[in-house]
Amino acid sequence: MSNAPDLKAPKKAISHSTLGRARRWSWMFQRISGVILILLIAIHLTMNLVMGDGINQIDFAFVAGKLANPFWQWFDFLMLVLAMLHGANGMRMIIDDYARKPWMHATLQWALRIATVVIIVLGTLVLFTFDPCPAGSDPSLLPSFCEDI
Repeated sequence: MSNAPDLKAPKKAISHSTLGRARRWSWMFQRISGVILILLIAIHLTMNLVMGDGINQIDFAFVAGKLANPFWQWFDFLMLVLAMLHGANGMRMIIDDYARKPWMHATLQWALRIATVVIIVLGTLVLFTFDPCPAGSDPSLLPSFCEDI
């Protein structure tokens, strides 16, 4: 007679091929989005700081003029979403590496997801609902096209 303890069957683990595939796509996304972000940021800085009057041109009228153009709204939206997903993916990897306790890992992952969604939603609202010609503003601070309205 053996007094061996009864062992519970182990939980079914995530298959290594599924986990490996997800990690590979995460790694690929990080590299590809990084290259695209470098290009987008270079265009952004060139248009805002190199062209025209440099840093001296950046005021409310400059930003309002840019955000009145749908091209720049979508350009900034792409940069916002890509930067947030790139940063969140990097933070997710750091959490995976350093959060050892399951409850801490889950809490940090959910906090990261919520923060990412909230920032993307708020940034999108700013980009697409921005009023370049607010009522009651000093006309000297507004872009020139507001005079026609």
